[in-house]
Amino acid sequence: MSLRLSTVILPVDRWHEGGRAKWQRAEELGFHAAYTYDHLSWRTFRDGPWFGALPTLTAAATATDRLRLRLGTLVTSPNFRHPVTLAKELISLDDISGGRITLGIGAGGNGFDATALGQEAWTPRERADRFGEFVPLLDQLLTEGAVTEYGARYSAVEARNIPGCVQRPRLPFAVAATGPRGLKLAARHGQAWVTTGDPSLYEEGTPQESVEAIRGQVEKLGGACAEIGRDVAELEKILLTGFTPDRRRPLESVDEFVDFAGRHQELGITELVVHWPVPDSDFAVDQVVFEKIVTEAPAQLR
Repeated sequence: MSLRLSTVILPVDRWHEGGRAKWQRAEELGFHAAYTYDHLSWRTFRDGPWFGALPTLTAAATATDRLRLRLGTLVTSPNFRHPVTLAKELISLDDISGGRITLGIGAGGNGFDATALGQEAWTPRERADRFGEFVPLLDQLLTEGAVTEYGARYSAVEARNIPGCVQRPRLPFAVAATGPRGLKLAARHGQAWVTTGDPSLYEEGTPQESVEAIRGQVEKLGGACAEIGRDVAELEKILLTGFTPDRRRPLESVDEFVDFAGRHQELGITELVVHWPVPDSDFAVDQVVFEKIVTEAPAQLR
């Protein structure tokens, strides 16, 4: 199987001042998918422009060809979302895009989103508990026309979602998870699984240690699938790059990228996601080299 190459476009540009052009260029370059982060603000971009994910994807859906480029979040979390309202927005977005949406979804973290609504930041256990309710309820809301479900943290009362998604039985979930509870959710509800590698290795680890850590994650995903009698091969396995010890090195040349991609393809990774260049940031790479990688590397990875 060939390795799919996708990109994540940070929502930092006004739509008519460069935003639209990036999504259209992503389509022209032949990316499998273009994602964006679903945050209220994020890391070093907190005090600069940052636009909403779902409106941005709606605009991208109308600016790109419905036969060529998938679109999605990478990732959405419960930090400031509720399954009932999110389901309605996703069904609308899937319709507008012609059935091109993938929902990347994760448990969230302790970033700015975690307290923006005035709540205390959740503990890791609370995030896992919420994620464990959020994903199954969202799955139900996207596949059934009317849902009533009472949970400890999330409920739906006669929630209507007619006509449902264009994609059947619903749009695909790409579940970001590395812990046992999250991996079980990925196995049961995911059409794809997402990892960024092992964050503990980012500062001090080596590229080879990172590869071995991801190998272990893939094996644990296989174990979670086996527990429910599912073939792990049914799940796409997505690596969001930029958070491994390699940092930006894979985007320095075509050869560097092919080497990086090949090592992860051997682990079973089926889709690599690279950050669209953002000047004066952690994602500042040469645009010319970036586009050369996108156009030349895939042929070497088949």
